[in-house]
Amino acid sequence: MFDVSKIRNDFPMLRREKELIYLDNSATAFKPQSVIDAEKAYYTDFSANIHRGDYELSYRADQAYDGARKTLADFIHADTDEIIFTSGTTQGLNMAAYGLEKLIGEGDVILSTLAEHASNILPWFRLAERTGARVEFIPLEKDGHLSVENFRRALHERVRIVAVAQVTNVLGHCADIKEITRLAHEKGAVVVVDGAQSVPHKKVDVRDLDCDLLAFSGHKMCGPTGIGVLYGKMEILEKLEPMLLGGGANKRFSSHGDLILSRIPERFEAGTVPIAQAVGLAEAARYLQSLGMDSIEAYERELKQYLSGKLKELDNIEFYNPGSEAAICSFNVKGVFAQDAGTYLSSHNIAVRSGNHCAKMLVEHLGVDATVRASMYFYNTREEADRLVEVLKDCTLEKCIDIFL
Repeated sequence: MFDVSKIRNDFPMLRREKELIYLDNSATAFKPQSVIDAEKAYYTDFSANIHRGDYELSYRADQAYDGARKTLADFIHADTDEIIFTSGTTQGLNMAAYGLEKLIGEGDVILSTLAEHASNILPWFRLAERTGARVEFIPLEKDGHLSVENFRRALHERVRIVAVAQVTNVLGHCADIKEITRLAHEKGAVVVVDGAQSVPHKKVDVRDLDCDLLAFSGHKMCGPTGIGVLYGKMEILEKLEPMLLGGGANKRFSSHGDLILSRIPERFEAGTVPIAQAVGLAEAARYLQSLGMDSIEAYERELKQYLSGKLKELDNIEFYNPGSEAAICSFNVKGVFAQDAGTYLSSHNIAVRSGNHCAKMLVEHLGVDATVRASMYFYNTREEADRLVEVLKDCTLEKCIDIFL
């Protein structure tokens, strides 16, 4: 049984902020005590650099860091050498775009959607500008989801890269990455997946999806900030140009400019790596696995359906994604600017996100400049959803103005 009340006791933030209803989990998630303890252990018990020291303390750090890579590989069903530690999804996607530059040329096409986060579109804009390629957009369905049929129609022989989110961060629609990858590979295209909103919430098997590259962040899956993962098939990683060069990324170099890079994945991890964060992220993966990713996904889906049903009953709410799979509800209070509604909810101890959520092109599809986003995780409850709805019932322009007076 999924015991949310017991789970909530694992999180210091939820124990401390007893009145807070935290519904901004798409931005970042709270951390369980076990993750905090794991990261602290690096600093207190084996704080040394890795792969450099010929002494016991450094060896212990080596074992912890290399073990973290293995844990994350198992978490997404990859091989250990296919896991590159990054600072987060943004760096991972930028590394992908930078590294693929030699595989794309003038007139080639990068295929994406209007629903993408800035981190999964701006690097591709820059790559297109540098190479003479162009970015084309797959039409979204009316509700904002990416259908396989629309992808099939948008796909053509000049497409070299497909860059899409598995779960979008505003509307919470889940793309059929497995079928998209199958179709893209028939045309010889590389598939790059933004997994920031999927990996923390559902079981992700990169072998089954068959995608070529996938990036995600630690802090959205109960892990530390400042760390993420770029997964890549080995045959793709071997073709990627490293974005950074420095210590740890090379075997040797000379004054003549001769350079021999390190093996993969070390060649993509120049400099001192985020050792403490990797240890913490590995513990976050173990924590999520102890709850069961299928159980997390099922519980969140029930929670989304419950809140969606309540929001649809409110006459003063414009609700944009009642049918999406992820536990994200994006809406506006009629006649109220999104940020004002967010501030009003904050005055009632409800934390949501308001704005365009770094998906600045989606406004072209939705026809609104900003939305309020309530994003839930497995530690949220129906009682919190009820409280959100109760406060929204009384949200008016006048009451929003009053909190500033």
